[in-house]
Amino acid sequence: MSETQTTYNYTVVRQFAVMTVIWGIVGMLVGVIIAAQLVWPELISANLPEIIAPYLSYGRLRPLHTNAVIFAFGGCALFATSYYCVQRTCHTRLFSSGLAAFTFWGWQLVILLAALSLPMGITSGKEYAELEWPIDILITLVWVVYAVVFFGTIAKRKVSHIYVANWFFGAMIIAVALLHLVNSVAIPVLEAPLWSPRSYSVYAGVQDAMVQWWYGHNAVGFFLTAGFLGMMYYFVPKQAGRPVYSYRLSVVHFWALIFTYMWAGPHHLHYTALPDWTQSIGMLFSLILLAPSWGGMINGIMTLSGAWHKLRDDPILKFLITSLSFYGMSTFEGPMMSIKSVNALSHYTDWTVGHVHSGALGWVAMVSVGALYYLLPRLFGRQQMYSVKLITLHFWVATIGIVLYVASMWIAGVMQGLMWRAVNPDGTLAYSFAEAVKATYPYWTVRLVGGTLFLVGMIIMAYNMFKTIAVGRSEDAPVLIPAAQHA
Repeated sequence: MSETQTTYNYTVVRQFAVMTVIWGIVGMLVGVIIAAQLVWPELISANLPEIIAPYLSYGRLRPLHTNAVIFAFGGCALFATSYYCVQRTCHTRLFSSGLAAFTFWGWQLVILLAALSLPMGITSGKEYAELEWPIDILITLVWVVYAVVFFGTIAKRKVSHIYVANWFFGAMIIAVALLHLVNSVAIPVLEAPLWSPRSYSVYAGVQDAMVQWWYGHNAVGFFLTAGFLGMMYYFVPKQAGRPVYSYRLSVVHFWALIFTYMWAGPHHLHYTALPDWTQSIGMLFSLILLAPSWGGMINGIMTLSGAWHKLRDDPILKFLITSLSFYGMSTFEGPMMSIKSVNALSHYTDWTVGHVHSGALGWVAMVSVGALYYLLPRLFGRQQMYSVKLITLHFWVATIGIVLYVASMWIAGVMQGLMWRAVNPDGTLAYSFAEAVKATYPYWTVRLVGGTLFLVGMIIMAYNMFKTIAVGRSEDAPVLIPAAQHA
């Protein structure tokens, strides 16, 4: 039997793992830049040539930041961990090395095209979309190939059981494909010139808003939650050296989560033209979501039963368990913010920004970093990372950064909400919008410090990663696939 049939395909996993760290630095650097622009609005215009400054304005960089962190950093982390997990739990090599390589290079091309087009202002508006549709088609092609590789690997597995982490990865792949296709449906304008193709969204008005937030919230629910729960269900037990606390609970968690999440999108549209009954359904299902979310969080944390002492000396476990703590906090906060009376205070304020980043940094980034610290030495033939002390340093720098970020945005958001609704005895507004902005400046400064600390942590990780790769190449060896047995 040839080596390619007897060893796992780690090449594509290595590629995605390394690019996860690189894109994480890029995405978070852009985030720090736009955070600095809120503190110093003249930062770009006063320090860069007039021909360049417009392309680096807050309005252009903000969507670049979100796309880079979610789809470049988060997406590469999902590709790397799902490709590793599905091979190891199915005891078989990836379905097709060629197709797997295509997903890597195709995804990097998508990221690069987005990184170029967004600062240039080439975006797909709902009423009129120009030039972005080729990127949408490329995303679809890469994602379909990803599904073929992932489910093809499961189909040729050597064990009868499909481990629950693969259920979450699989649900993420199917749901994201559905979300992307439905939200991106557009009608081409045939009379447009070939060099300037045009298309119009099939949705309009309140239907457009409903579809947009069905997409938006389920991108959170499946790309940023289900996929990373697959990561959690594999790497937490592995790093802890313990079985999952309750496998039955993990299955209940899976089915309850994927059913309920699909209905929660309308909570983004409280007090809008969306029918009131639709808003209420979104709120109801958001509250129901608390149960499966906390079931999964408890299942992950309780996996450490009998192994809590490992937290003293294992910084990778610190990342993974801290991420679960933020997952539990974010999935409590989200349903609470979906309650209409709470949403009346929180919506459009920085409280929402704090909530998003407690999930994005505290949950998604921390679990990804923990998983990568587990993966990298194994991918490059090492027993452990180049420096365990640097992992510990990264953990504390990142955790302090998240706390500063989230706490400052919570305080700023509640303050903004209260200022906007405050009225004088005669019914006039007590504060102008400009006064609320001025009062927020100190908290934006703290947020900038917190974001910068998190970026520094990613740079520490990159140094540790490249040193691990440098000393690990001579020991790098293919990993043999075990003989058929129960996973």
